[in-house]
Amino acid sequence: MIGGIALQIWVDADACPAVIKDILFRAAERMQVPVTLVANQPIRIPPSRFIKMLQVASGFDVADNEIVKRVEPGDLVITADIPLAAEVIGKGGHALNPRGELYSVNNIRERLNMRDFMDTMRASGINTGGPPALNQSDRQAFANQLDRFLTRHARDGQ
Repeated sequence: MIGGIALQIWVDADACPAVIKDILFRAAERMQVPVTLVANQPIRIPPSRFIKMLQVASGFDVADNEIVKRVEPGDLVITADIPLAAEVIGKGGHALNPRGELYSVNNIRERLNMRDFMDTMRASGINTGGPPALNQSDRQAFANQLDRFLTRHARDGQ
């Protein structure tokens, strides 16, 4: 609950970098907002009444499907998975990737199209490489965007 509004942060935790989880843990305590990490393997979390771990069965998209099932309008999902982000946005939620990009109704279609294009190129044998390693600038962008999002929610709830 932030500023009188129910807000839940869901984390697609299997592939979420540890440094991003640490930022989320600090934000959960500072803003007193619930954060739930969803993964198909146990993930260590600090003792906190605001931080929970939800372990789901192994399998393709099991964690993603659980997040989509549980997300409510206004919730925030942390994920680099663009199809998951699109589903969250379709349910009235928000999605933020670990590099600090806030997905929206205005940009998610473009991101999905680019993802599909890159999948097609890889399927035809073209090596497209992966994303670069998360760097300090990415971590700062994520922390800043998360802070702006939480501050805006706290302000709008008053």
